[in-house]
Amino acid sequence: MPRLCLILFGSPGSGKGTQAKLLKESLGIAHISTGDMLRERVASGDEVGRSVASLMQAGELVPDATVNHLVEERIEQPDCANGFILDGYPRTVQQAKLLAELLVLRPVRTIVVHLVVDYNVIIARISGRRQCPACGSLYGVTSSAPKTPGVCDKDGVKLAVRDDDREEVVRERLRAYEQQTAPVLAFFKKSGIPCWDVPAADVPPAVIAKGIETLIRKERGEAA
Repeated sequence: MPRLCLILFGSPGSGKGTQAKLLKESLGIAHISTGDMLRERVASGDEVGRSVASLMQAGELVPDATVNHLVEERIEQPDCANGFILDGYPRTVQQAKLLAELLVLRPVRTIVVHLVVDYNVIIARISGRRQCPACGSLYGVTSSAPKTPGVCDKDGVKLAVRDDDREEVVRERLRAYEQQTAPVLAFFKKSGIPCWDVPAADVPPAVIAKGIETLIRKERGEAA
């Protein structure tokens, strides 16, 4: 059976990262977050990190060539042998076309899940996030809140707002998404790739993940 390429599609803050982590465990495949990969490069201060740091802080999209190269390297790692989840990629039609060309050379079954959330909910959700600078744990103001406000549960370090979670940056990210990323869904549908719209605003993450897993197993002809 071809390995699975699950593309979690949706605007920033739609819950792609949360769903990827849940589905990674239930499906036994790798989770690839381009956002995490880019932030790791920025933190490392290497050549790629230096070239994209200012773009990410401004909420702008990183050049396709940079992201495509990182993804191509990543899907060849051993933990992707059974399949992988793409979280935050592709973000442009050009990236989607290059990904399709990349995957056609491999025994891969591609499925797209579109997480649908109202933009007002997204702005409140992302701008309310806080991260521990030490361990990287993420918290929300209204959900997944720390036991002590503003302090990490794990190590007691004061929580901070990530540069790309500031409200003005979130609004810019949504604008960029609407202009450049939303057409990617149309590309996938036109290409005949299975695409599902999944409401993701007021449903518990575990319930959403179970529904996605069931859809995937049915699509692949497996028992749910």
